[in-house]
Amino acid sequence: MNEDVLILAIESSCDETAAAVVKNGRTVLSNVISSQISTHTIYGGVVPEIASREHIKAINYVIRRALAEAGVGLPEITAVGVTYGPGLVGALLVGVAEAKALAYAAKKPLIGVHHIEGHVSANFIEHPDLEPPFVCLIVSGGHTHLVIVKDYGKFKILGRTRDDAAGEAFDKVARAVGLGYPGGPKVDRTAREGNPHAIEFPRGKVDGSPYDFSFSGLKSAVLNHINHAKMTGEEIHVPDLVASFQNSVVDSLVSRTVTAAKEYGYGQVAIAGGVASNTALRAAMEQACGKVGIRCCYPSPVLCTDNAAMIGAAAYYEYCNGNIAGWDLNAVPNLKLGER
Repeated sequence: MNEDVLILAIESSCDETAAAVVKNGRTVLSNVISSQISTHTIYGGVVPEIASREHIKAINYVIRRALAEAGVGLPEITAVGVTYGPGLVGALLVGVAEAKALAYAAKKPLIGVHHIEGHVSANFIEHPDLEPPFVCLIVSGGHTHLVIVKDYGKFKILGRTRDDAAGEAFDKVARAVGLGYPGGPKVDRTAREGNPHAIEFPRGKVDGSPYDFSFSGLKSAVLNHINHAKMTGEEIHVPDLVASFQNSVVDSLVSRTVTAAKEYGYGQVAIAGGVASNTALRAAMEQACGKVGIRCCYPSPVLCTDNAAMIGAAAYYEYCNGNIAGWDLNAVPNLKLGER
């Protein structure tokens, strides 16, 4: 393309209301995020109805600010991209309705973006020289996938979780030991003070599916350890407990990812999703990849959690491929990776 493509991107799939302006899929001109964490903390997790109302309150503000920080007006935008799934249906509808209204009024193309593809695309922002194909580990509160990114927007799924997602397991264990919500960052911080080998928790495996994940058994093992300690009056050293739990999760994620990269012959590995900001996971993946000469990529923490810049990056490649949405675009809360 001869001219720069400016995408106004909107993200509202869960509890962050976000808008961004992204140029040519790789350059972030603005990335505005309004978080609802403080609102939901008192409930111990995201309340869908409250999340939807908070999105309605914040969405116009974050869009105006994103345009202002980028120094562009709506007429200069090439297209409007928006997350349409997966996610909370009410939350998604707020973003989709807003994007449709803006695109229609400004006579701009509308692009629907898969939220998980957005997470993968965050790596293109952080690493401008990264191009498919590569192996990507996608880890978040609702998703754990191991995939081959064959091309922009094209994936081959090698494995996925059979039960809890990695981030979900982090949240449940954090709640069980009294760390509260959000669990992932609190477990990460607390684990730095503990011994990751204090307790040898199991590594879940799925017979016949070497690249699938299972974390429910690990979660049960942690809860059983806590209950046994309470019944016997044994003191629970929380940093050791969560460090050992985290070590089991990280080992399961890293070992499968590096094995897949070697088996399928890829020299690049990327991590995506909220759990990709976990310091232990990043360090372990870098170390494991370094030992076998594989490049390891991951986004900055602000691009790991839900944001609109990653949606703008993914939308750019959808736009280049001619995947323009119609005005009947709707929220699809259970949208699977690779579906359109």
